Amino acid sequence: MELIIVTGMSGAGKLSALKILEDIGYYCVDNLPVPLLPVFAELMLAQNAEITKAAVAIDIRNSKLKDSETYLKQIQKSGCHYEILFMDASDETLIKRYKETRRVHPMTGDARIETGIAEERKQLSFLKKKADYIFDTSQLLIRELNQNLNQIFVQNKAFKNMVVTVLSFGFKYGIPTDADLVFDVRFLPNPYYVEELKRKTGNDAPVQDYVMGCGQALEFLDKLTDMIQFLIPNYITEGKNRLVIGIGCTGGKHRSVTIANKLCERMQEESEYNIKIEHRDITK
Repeated sequence: MELIIVTGMSGAGKLSALKILEDIGYYCVDNLPVPLLPVFAELMLAQNAEITKAAVAIDIRNSKLKDSETYLKQIQKSGCHYEILFMDASDETLIKRYKETRRVHPMTGDARIETGIAEERKQLSFLKKKADYIFDTSQLLIRELNQNLNQIFVQNKAFKNMVVTVLSFGFKYGIPTDADLVFDVRFLPNPYYVEELKRKTGNDAPVQDYVMGCGQALEFLDKLTDMIQFLIPNYITEGKNRLVIGIGCTGGKHRSVTIANKLCERMQEESEYNIKIEHRDITK
């Protein structure tokens, strides 16, 4: 039998996760009172139980949430194996979602949304620490969440909590607002001024050969890779599970795309992390 406890920040996508789990065959219960968790687990363990896969959502609306640890220990003692799926998002994203939907945050009362989010994050911190899977939905599309949940609970693939996005961009179009780290590669030779390379991009081999043919490019890539490999474990220790690395050149088509691709290739050798590549301005 399988029991997934879905929890996390209000507005971070618990209901969406629950719907996806229901679609892949889980019996789903939203906002089950926390004291009933051990009872529900016992029913699943009973002989001839009809439910063998279930997902239960608990959140800050539950008055007994602070006692969750006690009830989780009871579940464990009963022999029922459970996993915790924690849905999260940045404060800025949660505030934006609440303003768009005009819903009231469950912890706000007469206070500001920011105050309610801060208090909720504080009260849920112990569950986040115990979580087996953490999804930051700040930049996550529903189809991506669907794919990830299918990979974990259908295909039984290992989940990588840290998602690293390597993002190329052009400074002339602005620095990405969600970038955690930004690196400027405008010091490298510009293929734009080579007629046969001007209309190509950093996805094309001739452009990559031109950029990487510069000694400084390889040295920069070595130092950058070393720095990122040092930083990521420390970010993870601090609880970060999403990192956006911006690589910028003038127009975002040649040098930044090349370096972003090369960095991504090297980082994909690190099996601990989920690496994504995006080229924001390559078609501009």
